[in-house]
Amino acid sequence: MAIYAIGDIQGCYDPFRRLLDKIKFDPAEDQLWLTGDLVNRGVNSLQTLRYVKSLDKAVISVLGNHDLHLLTLHYELKPMDKGSLTLRNVLDAHDRDSLMEWLRRRPLIHYQKLNNRMLVHAGIYPTWSIQESIAYAREIEKYLRGPKCKDLLSQMYGDDPISWSNELSEIERYRFIINAFTRMRFLGTNNNLDFDSKGTINNHKGHLSPWFDQLNKQWVNTTIIFGHWSALGLMIKPNVICLDTGYVWGGELTAINLDNTSSIVRVSQIK
Repeated sequence: MAIYAIGDIQGCYDPFRRLLDKIKFDPAEDQLWLTGDLVNRGVNSLQTLRYVKSLDKAVISVLGNHDLHLLTLHYELKPMDKGSLTLRNVLDAHDRDSLMEWLRRRPLIHYQKLNNRMLVHAGIYPTWSIQESIAYAREIEKYLRGPKCKDLLSQMYGDDPISWSNELSEIERYRFIINAFTRMRFLGTNNNLDFDSKGTINNHKGHLSPWFDQLNKQWVNTTIIFGHWSALGLMIKPNVICLDTGYVWGGELTAINLDNTSSIVRVSQIK
């Protein structure tokens, strides 16, 4: 069995299927790890959701910020804006309810203890341990999968708080956890979340650093696979792999064999 990880699909169904053909993905034998953001900027979010859902146990897809945004639209917690028009076909679909029920049950993170691998959309807050990260993710997942899902989604938007503390109120705590797992890129002084800088590592304010540069020593043997950061592109380091190679921005969609990280397959735009 091979485990392939693929970066943000963003509703780009056709290149996603081309990529699966190139890696000769067999759902009866192999497994897909998807970094989240299955939907939005591409034109085929509905087909993407239907297909990924159909793969059942052959796929593990974590929640990204665009996936969570789709859920808020589904529950009519936010109005449809210009940037979300590509999601209209999902919201008009006859199987909308079953797709959204499936989506809200996706994990925020996935940890494979056997190979010490962590899958997440944006990143892992660097002072959290593996056990703490799993516990905090499960808190959010419990809400998303339960009767208070709408309550959580209605209050998750916002950039505050930017620093982690056990003294945070319940909603502040949940918002920080969601932001860390689904929106984080750069950190400022005292590991404060910074949401203004989205560029490359070499093009940012001097006091900022990527979240993965601040990971404490207990993560040194863990491989963290993430997406979300298209300006970063493909990055393979000893304990972090970024797979968002910006297909929707004219880049590529990338897959990597996690058991052989030199095995990288990409599809690009077809002119």
